[in-house]
This record gives sequence, C-alpha cells and structure tokens, in this order.
Amino acid sequence: MSEALIEPGATFGADCNLAPFAVLKAGAVLGDGVTVDHFTVVGGLPQDLKFDPATKSGVRIGAGSVLREGVTVHRATREGAFTEIGKNCLLMANSHVGHDSVLGDNVIMANGALLGGHVHVGKNAFISGNAVIHQHVRVGEGCIISGGSRVGLDVPPFVIVDGKNTVGGLNLVGLRRRGHTAEEIADLKNCYRAIYMSEVKGSAADKAATVEPKTATGKIFIDFFADRGRGFIHARR
Repeated sequence: MSEALIEPGATFGADCNLAPFAVLKAGAVLGDGVTVDHFTVVGGLPQDLKFDPATKSGVRIGAGSVLREGVTVHRATREGAFTEIGKNCLLMANSHVGHDSVLGDNVIMANGALLGGHVHVGKNAFISGNAVIHQHVRVGEGCIISGGSRVGLDVPPFVIVDGKNTVGGLNLVGLRRRGHTAEEIADLKNCYRAIYMSEVKGSAADKAATVEPKTATGKIFIDFFADRGRGFIHARR
C-alpha cells in the first residue's frame, strides 16, 4: 500500500491523518488533528518566475483543518515566511492557495476555488466552487463568494459577492448563524447602505470616512475601507 510522502523538514502535530499519496514538502508545518487527503501537496514551490528555490520558507496549517483530494498550498516567497491556513478550515477537492496567502480560522473553500498569491481571507469566509481570487486581494471576514465569481478587488466583511467584482448584499444568513444580534445586523445594514446604496458622490473609502458605526460589527465593516488597497467591489449598475 502506498504511503504519504513526507520530506525532511516537514513537521506535523498529534492525531494528523495523512492519506496515501499525500505530499508534505520541506517547510510544511501541520497543527494537531489536520487531515491531508489523497494527492494533496502542501508546501510546493510558488508559481513565481522570480522565486529562488533555495529560499527557506514554508506553509503552516492550523489545528483541525481538512485538505481534501488534490488540494495545493504553495509555500511563501520570502525567507523565513509562511503561507498560512487557520484553524478548522476546510479546503475541498482541487482548491488552490497561492504563495504568501493568509486564511483566517473556519474558512471554507469549495471545489476548484483558486486563490492567487498574497491573498488575505478573513475568518468564517466561504468561497464557493470555481471562484477565482486575484493576487493581493483582501477578502473580509464572514463573507460568501458565490460559485464561479471572479474577484479582482477587495471584498468587505459580511457581504455576498455575485459575479465579477459585484456585491450582492449582506450575508444575513451567515450573520444570524454566527449569533450576531439584531442590533448588530441593523447597524451593519445602515453602514452597508451608506457605502453601496447612497446617492452621495465619492469613492467607497470616502463614504466610509463619514460613517459612525454603533456596534463593533459595524466598525469592522467600516474600518475595512481605511486601506484602499486594490479598490473595492461595487454595487450592480
């Protein structure tokens, strides 16, 4: 029977489950209770033409995370750096996490979802099947990206992405499931309207600077716009 391939320099915690044909490359670090399924490769070389393979870098997988069949997670491009997967994440079959990306806890990536390099995904986000995220994009916590979406701009927390860089409203089902109060949701709705439904002229970041949220949840949403980054997904025209 075939066994997993574990290169020298790869480490894993207690109660990990490594299926036959799983590959842990040098620099891969698995927390306790991680599952790595058949034909998954953790710590492969970055797909970066400038990368020097002699660079010592790696991948860290948080405790309790599950990587299903054919998942690929590439190691970081900088000396001593790590591509990071949080705790209790689920990466479904054939999903890909590019070099230097960071995923928070409880992130789910469905089959065929793809993250370019340097993508940051907040906790509790759900990236549906065959969605593609451009390099250097930020995806806020608690959002859901619908199947087949193409995302090249930053995604604020707690929203739904539907299509190409398009916001489809708040992820109200997810907010309620995670126990957010009626007060928090009402505040978040007001903040959302101020950014995406206001007739006031100006960029999303400029509008956000005028909003005073009343709850910590609203503040998370508004504060996201302080970093203008690649720009932000937009409302349907």
